[in-house]
Amino acid sequence: MSGMIPATAVTAPAPATLREEMRALVWLAGPLVGANLLQMTVSAVDVIFVARLGTVELAAATLGVFLFNLSMFALIGLTSAAAPIIAAELGRRAHSVREVRRSFRMAMWVGAAGSVPVILILAHGETLLLLAGQDPVVAARAGTFLDIILFAIVPGVAAGIMRTTAAALDRAFWAFVVTALALGVAILTNWLFIFGHGGFPAMGLEGSALASVVTMIAMMLAYALILLTDRKLRRFHLFGRWWRTEWARFREIVRIGTPIMFTWFFEGALFGGAALLMGLIGVAEVAAHAVALNIAAVTFQIPFGIAQAATIRVGMGYGARDHVWIAHAGTAAILFGIGAMAITASMIWMMPRLLISAYIDVDAAANARVVALATQYLTLAAIFQLVDGAQAVGAGVLRGLQDTRVPMIVAGLGYWVAGFGTAVILGFGLGWEGVGIWTGLAVGLLVVSILLLWRWHIRARIGLLPA
Repeated sequence: MSGMIPATAVTAPAPATLREEMRALVWLAGPLVGANLLQMTVSAVDVIFVARLGTVELAAATLGVFLFNLSMFALIGLTSAAAPIIAAELGRRAHSVREVRRSFRMAMWVGAAGSVPVILILAHGETLLLLAGQDPVVAARAGTFLDIILFAIVPGVAAGIMRTTAAALDRAFWAFVVTALALGVAILTNWLFIFGHGGFPAMGLEGSALASVVTMIAMMLAYALILLTDRKLRRFHLFGRWWRTEWARFREIVRIGTPIMFTWFFEGALFGGAALLMGLIGVAEVAAHAVALNIAAVTFQIPFGIAQAATIRVGMGYGARDHVWIAHAGTAAILFGIGAMAITASMIWMMPRLLISAYIDVDAAANARVVALATQYLTLAAIFQLVDGAQAVGAGVLRGLQDTRVPMIVAGLGYWVAGFGTAVILGFGLGWEGVGIWTGLAVGLLVVSILLLWRWHIRARIGLLPA
């Protein structure tokens, strides 16, 4: 193609010092953290609008969104293998156009192929919820919700792949811009479709699902426009020859991405399982758990964004076969990840009631027990913030070395044997109830963080570094 950068260009230069690598990491991670936080706001907008429709509709939307997000998260984890692969190619050759384009194209193919079974599963959402023992009325409304929102799967996965690719090509700031656009679209479309403003019929819960579909499509189109017009990105001709197969690259993405998908699933399922355990104790415990967990989820977006950036920076060092670059990138990410969570842990420790007040009225007598329980849970959340950040970044730096299978096993054993097992023993065996369950979460995160960081520490000894 005319104007294409030669695929044999020189290797990307590595930062000379740890300080320079820290600057590079901050430049990359900052927009990703901001985009992650904005995405949390997009989800909150949907809840705020649907909550005005009534208890049944809110319950149906909650169940529907849980199944949708779990499926979407799994597919994005699968296709996120494109990030370390693209980063390695850029580290090996600074403008490896053909290889970057192949990775992007095959990630899109993997995402499209993976979307088919997911869509078929979501189309039977009502049946799944009935099998799970949910209220028939709520299950029926959730099934209708899923019948619409499932059309957001393909554009959502495509947008995720394009975001990953743009970030790997040093255009992470577009992630923040596009997510801010998505927030505006979500607010507008929920207002139009749910309540029937602007000449649209009032569609209620179905309007919320449609708003999500439109928001995902808007994100996908925005990213596509950026990839086609951004000065740096358009030189890679990412949509060129989209019909060409590269089965070796397809298999590589599946090989690296499948363990990432299961790792994310294991962690998400742990917290979902904790909510089910809370439900066995009482309603106040469930409400307090939801508030405390939401606060912890917001702060987690910081190390998660740092981990995404770390995968790219370590991946570039991996592709360049530069052991010093790899060490600098990993050290910078771990320091920033744990440091950021130390700050958020201090905030949670010092002002739990203020944070809880963002969700419920802390002065209302009816909420006294929920506030008391949420405060207890947040005390434990403040303690495990550090290990939560450590495990997120630990997994991120190992992904940069394209090491995903063993971390998946670590996550499965750490979260479900150590974490969930401890939660059951302490929560019910010793009668600690909710505090025991949250202690179990902390134990699971601690075990995983120790094992992942130790694996990173011995990376040379176990052959993870390039020759």
